Amino acid sequence: MSLTVDDFDFPLPPELIAQHPAPERTGSRLLHVAGNGHVDRRFADLPSLLRAGDLLVFNDTKVIKARFFGVKDTGGQVEIMLERIVDATHALCQIRASKAPKPGCRLRLADAFTVCMSGRAGADGDFFLLELVEPGNFWELAEQYGKLPLPPYIEHPAEGADETRYQTVYAREPGAVAAPTAGLHFDQAMLETLRAQGVGTTFVTLHVGAGTYRPVRVEKIAEHRMHSERYEIPEATAAAIAATRAAGGRVVAVGTTSLRALESAGNPDGTLRTGTAETDIFITPGYRFRVVDRLITNFHLPKSTLLMLVSAFAGYDAIRAAYAHAVAERYRFFSYGDAMLLERTGPDSDAI
Repeated sequence: MSLTVDDFDFPLPPELIAQHPAPERTGSRLLHVAGNGHVDRRFADLPSLLRAGDLLVFNDTKVIKARFFGVKDTGGQVEIMLERIVDATHALCQIRASKAPKPGCRLRLADAFTVCMSGRAGADGDFFLLELVEPGNFWELAEQYGKLPLPPYIEHPAEGADETRYQTVYAREPGAVAAPTAGLHFDQAMLETLRAQGVGTTFVTLHVGAGTYRPVRVEKIAEHRMHSERYEIPEATAAAIAATRAAGGRVVAVGTTSLRALESAGNPDGTLRTGTAETDIFITPGYRFRVVDRLITNFHLPKSTLLMLVSAFAGYDAIRAAYAHAVAERYRFFSYGDAMLLERTGPDSDAI
């Protein structure tokens, strides 16, 4: 079966796109999808859906202030979205301008520092290479002059509340320009409750890039090329997953970013390669999962690679039915929206 982008389309009323988070982190709804069925729950119910010996795998990346406004040396206005800080003086970015800057063009950002656009990068050349012209450090300049990069479908500029709520409570490794949003539902009280009932927790790091919003521009999804992101699997995480499997527990990825890191590092026997690497893994229906048993995730965009991923994980028909139900029941979508708990399908799954 040759799947096309239109196979992953669905009607989504614009008013269901959440513009602000729920008043409390754990206050969102949770749609539990298992096999061909789904059950409406609250995210606060999650501890009752896990058991002692399960292992939650979180992505501990931290969102940096990656958005800048500035002017080209020709006077034109530009908006910069960092994709990745390569080192102290070099970065990859996306640029929004009336005309794309040419190599050698200088950009004055935040009326505070100057960079030079030195070339293009990425699979389709859709990223720009920036180099600091004057002494400085991209990490420090981002923190001092950058703005929080809310997703393009959130219509308000970043506010004081967003500085806290568009960041997980366990974020500790700076480098992402988009939040691993499934983790936004957890607060410290829930984490303590889960640990008290014997649910383990461990971490990977995957720095989410602005390429996560990149649309699929081909008709046949097999022809799409994913953007690359950097991830790290610590030795302690690999050991925790091995121990969980040996004891009969379930590996629960918190978010598609955690899942992509784990599956990218997974060996055929379910063990993990540790260390730092790059991934451009593109998971579509037919993929055989090696590491993850359950997935906590938000609701994704129509025609997106993440919708394709969850369709591979929980089943194409099950996800279509779940999304139709979510729209009918007025669930809140995308980064600040509600959540899903998905059971992996297939002969080796452990659905309940």
